[in-house]
Amino acid sequence: IDIALWKFETAKYYVTIIDAPGHRDFIKNMITGTSQADCAVLIVAAGIGEFEAGISKNGQTREHALLAFTLGVKQLIVGVNKMDMTDPPYSETRFEEIKKEVSSYIKKIGYNTASVAFVPIS
Repeated sequence: IDIALWKFETAKYYVTIIDAPGHRDFIKNMITGTSQADCAVLIVAAGIGEFEAGISKNGQTREHALLAFTLGVKQLIVGVNKMDMTDPPYSETRFEEIKKEVSSYIKKIGYNTASVAFVPIS
């Protein structure tokens, strides 16, 4: 799987969006894309069990956040995905729980959590 690129420009900026796969088998591609980024969108699954696996000691959420910071990405947006899979669907309580846990971890690795946006998506 390759990295996908999209480019566009605004009156003030030239923007390149790099879609790097997050699957463990493609971590080399993820590193290549992340090393070129000024900002990253970290996608976190909200599903019961999925989030817990990702945020666990050897989970991909932790690995990707740490790699992004280590590779110099200082701006982070967290997309909390699969909000329709929470119980109940679109649970604000679940979103806030995930936000709290992810914030705690990314603060430990060096991110300023006050400047990290958390966005519920599905």
